[in-house]
Amino acid sequence: MYTYNSTDQTIIAERVAQFRDQTQRFLNGDLSEREYLPLRLQNGVYVQRHAPMLRVAIPYGLLNSAQLRMLARIAREFDKGYGHISTRQNMQFNWPELADTPDILALLSEVEMHAIQTSGNCIRNTTTDQFAGVAADEVVDPRPYCELIRQWSSFHPEFNYLPRKFKIAVGADAEDRAAVRVHDIGLKVRKQDGQVVFDVLVGGGLGRTPMIGSLIRQGLPEQDLLAYLQAIVRVYNRYGRRDNKYKARIKILVKALTPAGFAERVEAEFAALDRHALALTAEQITTMREYFAPLAPAIDAQTVQARQRNLEQHQSQTQAFAQWLKQNTHAHNKSGYANVTLTLKTSHLPPGDVSDEQLDAIAELAD
Repeated sequence: MYTYNSTDQTIIAERVAQFRDQTQRFLNGDLSEREYLPLRLQNGVYVQRHAPMLRVAIPYGLLNSAQLRMLARIAREFDKGYGHISTRQNMQFNWPELADTPDILALLSEVEMHAIQTSGNCIRNTTTDQFAGVAADEVVDPRPYCELIRQWSSFHPEFNYLPRKFKIAVGADAEDRAAVRVHDIGLKVRKQDGQVVFDVLVGGGLGRTPMIGSLIRQGLPEQDLLAYLQAIVRVYNRYGRRDNKYKARIKILVKALTPAGFAERVEAEFAALDRHALALTAEQITTMREYFAPLAPAIDAQTVQARQRNLEQHQSQTQAFAQWLKQNTHAHNKSGYANVTLTLKTSHLPPGDVSDEQLDAIAELAD
């Protein structure tokens, strides 16, 4: 997975210090609620009816065991012993004290995590298939492109205050597990003449006005990815409504302009951009892919066959295990491995909740 460099770590540490000062000034009465509102939203803090809620970013849904253990610690020490996994690959804590949120963000920064741009009218967490990188049916690992989008969109000066929140999903699998068709921008990755290209959909969404995104560009070369995204968001920033939050999402703009009219504006913006400055080089793409190199070592055919026989024996002996295996394992792209799903749907409990003990247990399993 992507590892922070010194610049990444410095940015996160500086943001924590800034928010600590802002929060203390608010608690001291030196900042009004109106003044504090955009500052806390920029750091993922909502104020709900009963308590603040902190939404933590999990870029493209990927966590390591150290991060899992830190989330468990935060749930235990600052919440009610659990967190909530959202539908867009974030972790939410629903019961922290407002005064404690800077301390939580400081702990997150120790394991290369933050809550920046998880709320407010900005580009939110970029999501992808939960099996990205290990799915048997994916064309290419989409996570390097997700990380490139994350870096491009974080602190982007032009997109800090969009008409409304903005969500991007990237999918390279046959089933569309990333649900790219119901995102503000959906990117479908495929191969064309041996090269990675993107089919670009715009204007999808759920909520009170569900819509399927419209295809506005086919076969976008990977080097033009960030430039084309910039063109789309600039068109939205310029023409999107700001007078009515219920009609401010890009899906409403695409419908009003028609997909063809919206695409025409995007193409004009794309042509006017300095595409050379925004172009992804082969070196950048290769370097980013190296962060996501497969961790699973190859297994020889004889060992795979022995494991398969052992697995079949366990299945025949234990019906419950056989049922679990059928429902909770999925095809891996390497022989001898399987992808495992741990369900967060339990009878009599809200779906998505995960306890501190479960997070620690998942970390142990991952190790």
